[in-house]
Amino acid sequence: MESIDRYGVSPERAWLGTLLAVAVTVAAAAVAFTERVYWGFIWRYFWGPVHADADGVDCYVHLPEQGQTVEGSGINCSPGAYDTTAFIAEPGYTVVSTLGYITVLVFMLAGVYLLFRNVTLAPHKRFFYAIVPFMLFGGALRVVEDAFVAAIEAGVSPALEFPASALFISPFIYFTVFGIATASFFLSKRLEQRGLTESYTRPLGVIGAGWLATTVGYLLYLAATTDYVSFEPAIPAIILGLAAVSAVGVYAGAEQFWPAANTGTGLVGLVVVWGHAVDGFANVLANDWTQVWNLGVDYSPKHPFNEFVIDTTNTLQGGDAIAGVYVGEAWPFALVKILVPLAIVALFNDEFMDESPRFGIMLLGAVIALGLGPGTRDMLRFALGI
Repeated sequence: MESIDRYGVSPERAWLGTLLAVAVTVAAAAVAFTERVYWGFIWRYFWGPVHADADGVDCYVHLPEQGQTVEGSGINCSPGAYDTTAFIAEPGYTVVSTLGYITVLVFMLAGVYLLFRNVTLAPHKRFFYAIVPFMLFGGALRVVEDAFVAAIEAGVSPALEFPASALFISPFIYFTVFGIATASFFLSKRLEQRGLTESYTRPLGVIGAGWLATTVGYLLYLAATTDYVSFEPAIPAIILGLAAVSAVGVYAGAEQFWPAANTGTGLVGLVVVWGHAVDGFANVLANDWTQVWNLGVDYSPKHPFNEFVIDTTNTLQGGDAIAGVYVGEAWPFALVKILVPLAIVALFNDEFMDESPRFGIMLLGAVIALGLGPGTRDMLRFALGI
């Protein structure tokens, strides 16, 4: 990326300047128009849902005329329940918050590229494999916060409470994991520079695996020592098994009938498809098959797209059965999470990866993170019954 010659400003300074300008503008608007900007937009779509998620409540309701924010449940989470203006924040995502997060993600990806553009990432594919454990770690870390909520519901004080626990909730958890992964990356590069390792990718992968093992170990400790967390090992075994079989099958099929889809990425593409398949099958089992394990927990989609898939399937099927056989309502989501990633991987052809290997591998890292992180969270949360 070239400097902006017209103004003599480097891309890094332009990016930082834009970040500061947007932050100052939003903060000023929130102060000047508190009700409309802060409560009606920032709190309603972003901060409020995080707070509600952290406390495990159905919603929080802000009543501007009374100057109060109260906990709501059931019908009280509907605007029609109030005679006055009410801003309602529920856990999960909305169309507005999703679009907001996508905008921030694209902007932050540009910042990540600028941060690493003068740092050697080669060997690029080994770098990709080394950061996969951090994506699994991010999903597991999110489940730690789910365990905090389970503790609150059981009348036990969690290890971390809101607002500190917000660091483990989307979107803040992405910054948390990115900070840990970045520090681990530069530490690994330092080890390579000092001749303590042949390649930085090996210690990077080991560090990521260490973070993952520590986090999963903590969750298993809670399962063994508390009444509000359990563990059903068959669940991750089934999800990971289905994801692996389907990803390998799709990859092999592409090799046979659409070889161009794999030429640019090779086995990296297989890992990307696998990561999203984990997300797909975790959603299917959590939405439709919880009764198999009698966990006493019901899961519902928190993302508008997941909800759209389920509602559409229910409408087309006329219920959760086909020809009288129960199949659930979420099964098409697994197909989407296998075929769409394959189509995305196909965009990374030989020409693109040869000309921009750094940019390509970073984009592929972002692509798998958006599937494997949430998928790991859903899988572990389901397996732990929280």
